[in-house]
Amino acid sequence: MKIFISADIEGVTGTTHWDETDLPKADYAAFREQMTAEVVAACEGALQAGAKEIWVKDAHDSARNIVAAKLPQEVRLIRGWSSHPFAMVQELDETFQAAMMIGYHSRAAAGTSPLAHTMTGSFAHILLNDRYASEFLIHTYAAAHVHVPVVLVSGDKGLCDEVAQFNPRIATVAVKEGIGGSTVNIHPNLATARIREGVAKALSGDLAQLQNPLPAHFAIEVRYHDHTKAFTLGFYPGAKQVDPHTVRFEADSYFDILRFLLFTP
Repeated sequence: MKIFISADIEGVTGTTHWDETDLPKADYAAFREQMTAEVVAACEGALQAGAKEIWVKDAHDSARNIVAAKLPQEVRLIRGWSSHPFAMVQELDETFQAAMMIGYHSRAAAGTSPLAHTMTGSFAHILLNDRYASEFLIHTYAAAHVHVPVVLVSGDKGLCDEVAQFNPRIATVAVKEGIGGSTVNIHPNLATARIREGVAKALSGDLAQLQNPLPAHFAIEVRYHDHTKAFTLGFYPGAKQVDPHTVRFEADSYFDILRFLLFTP
């Protein structure tokens, strides 16, 4: 069994302030360690379930966060950004049997995490087929594009609630809850234990039942805080600026949607 893990930091237990997610800041080091620990736990659960090969995409900011030496030897770690449209699931293809998302977080415009955003802080929101889009949704559809089911997501409670509404068969592990500008967090060791157990259980089920079908047509709407970014994106081929802050783009291929997102300023 070949498994793909995409890892972020804003959804690991403890993270509450942007300084804790930013490599140059003094607060960052402890949460880099927790991000690594939660990814290690997911890898251990996958190995327990029979995985023979695991690929991990470090998908936060510089993509240079996970401490590689702490990962199991079966892991291949993808660091940095290639500028491929798959972004946070770069290198995912049809050869994988399942994908997981660790340390993911609530979407832009959600009130369920002080670190809520989608892709960058530039967006007030992203709508995908009239559904507010999180990084979970964007990359779950990318996985579906190559026929790989997403089987487990860990992160804040707001995101886990979204996942349950989207597909209740996807396992979730909530390690924190956002309340205004604060978070309520479970113990770091409890988080890793629950992730390890959840992954092993999720991969032991019928993975075919977790496939997420792609819609036949896609319409994406991105709304910026800064109107000048919307003006620039309005020149993307096929895109339409619908108001000073908002650009809309439609396509039948989800890969075209991902390419559009790749070029958003």
